[in-house]
Amino acid sequence: MLTLSSRRRRTAALLAVAAALTVAAPVAEARPGGGGSFGSRGSRTFSAPSATPTAPGGGMTMQRSQTAPSPGMTNPGMQAPAATGRRFGGGFFAGLLGAGLLGALLGGGFFGGLGGLASMIGLLFQVGLVVLVVMMVLRFFRRRNEPAGAGAPYARSNLDGVQGPGSPKGSQGPAGGMFGGPRPAQARPVQIGPADYQAFERLLGDIQDAYSREDRVTLGNLTTPEMAGYFDEELRNNAARGVVNKISDVKLLQGDLSESWGEDRTDYATVAMRYALKDVMADRASGRVVQTEASEAVELWTFQRQPGRGWVLSAIQQTR
Repeated sequence: MLTLSSRRRRTAALLAVAAALTVAAPVAEARPGGGGSFGSRGSRTFSAPSATPTAPGGGMTMQRSQTAPSPGMTNPGMQAPAATGRRFGGGFFAGLLGAGLLGALLGGGFFGGLGGLASMIGLLFQVGLVVLVVMMVLRFFRRRNEPAGAGAPYARSNLDGVQGPGSPKGSQGPAGGMFGGPRPAQARPVQIGPADYQAFERLLGDIQDAYSREDRVTLGNLTTPEMAGYFDEELRNNAARGVVNKISDVKLLQGDLSESWGEDRTDYATVAMRYALKDVMADRASGRVVQTEASEAVELWTFQRQPGRGWVLSAIQQTR
């Protein structure tokens, strides 16, 4: 039979092994972004990008962003905070139920003493009645708090359309995201042409190359400050682990436009891209390869452009 001290030693040993395995576990993806979804897409930051032939399932919602959700909109990638205000009936009915059960244990019920089988049945009936009342009250107030039109299907605009790379006319993206709201007042159509697609493909390779070389200056020139900050965080984490992410032979295999739109003076374009690459994690001191990643990836990259400037990367999202 194990003594208390031996059980403690065994538990400590198991926890130490679990911690070691956790530290030694490799990251899921090593390329820029680490296989996550982060960045900003203007008013569509927290909506999933539309499906395309390259990404038939569309894109995932954003996990990290410096863009604050609009009023009434929550970030699907983050857990909603618990409500701080009191809910009507919660404390009252909980106290009532607790008092009834406590009274039953002490010999009294909701409305008097309980005894025998009949008293137990009566108690169960009273408990069921209280639960039913609580459910009705909560349902009533939940319906009152729902926004008008909640749950109604969203009809996409006739401007929607998806055209592949090389199309001179480009495409306008969907009028709304997964929240079913109307097109923002400041949104406007943006035409995407062959020169834009060439810029997107060039940025794909240049960003991967700069990330591999840990060239933070070039990354800052090719991305928004938000994305540059995320990449810098990843590079610092790699340095702390004593590894470096080496990426080479990046080649775009297929790509098409998911959405394009404009807000105020900024143009946006979300592009689905399937590309090949050589992606390894190497020991920083010896150069020995310690981890090899997948040789192909499919992601949705969002680029933004302001008047007189070129396209820069503003978000990366994984496919569903």
